[in-house]
Amino acid sequence: MKILVFAPHNDDEVLGVGGTMAKHIALGDEVYVCEVTASLVEKYKQKLQNEARKAHEFLGVKETFFLNLTVVELPREEIRKFNGAVSSIVETIAPDVVYFPFYGDMHGDHTAVANSVMVAVRPLVAPFVKEVYMYETLSETGWNYPTADKAFIPNTYVDITDYYLKKEGAMGKYQSQVKEYPHPRSMQAMRALAEYRGSTVGVHYAEAFMCVRRIIR
Repeated sequence: MKILVFAPHNDDEVLGVGGTMAKHIALGDEVYVCEVTASLVEKYKQKLQNEARKAHEFLGVKETFFLNLTVVELPREEIRKFNGAVSSIVETIAPDVVYFPFYGDMHGDHTAVANSVMVAVRPLVAPFVKEVYMYETLSETGWNYPTADKAFIPNTYVDITDYYLKKEGAMGKYQSQVKEYPHPRSMQAMRALAEYRGSTVGVHYAEAFMCVRRIIR
């Protein structure tokens, strides 16, 4: 199978899908990552993208795409251009499974990516896509308004017990992004979430998702 993961920012993909990506790769699937935004500061942009490449190489990602749209400006991007760029990646990869951030996340870039991906994976536009999932991102998913429409309510869990250390190793490649606990983007917080999601379904470590669509043929 072909797996495509959209990340609004560098490291979102590892925080939300790192263990599942490792599991897909171990099972023989091809995993692709599309990182949507980049800093306008060239030095910082290159640093983060180099860290992303190291993380993806560590996991075994087949190919990484950088759209280089301006960070924090996605809600103000010209919709036709933005949707076109995202749709082009979907058309190029023709994935079986797509992961993207939860639409109710605090950061506007996450919501914008979610909306754009939903346009790109419409059934009649991308009939090859069989499964679509939203993932949670530490520091974004849990910080929004405490209302029903902003609540991440998982209905799909992936047992990553055998792959959690791979997720942690990949996150370690993002040296500029890892913080000290109790910051949510810390190794300790990441492990705590994986343990909590795992305990919910009776395994040691898990990643949780909201299934948007799954087509069984």
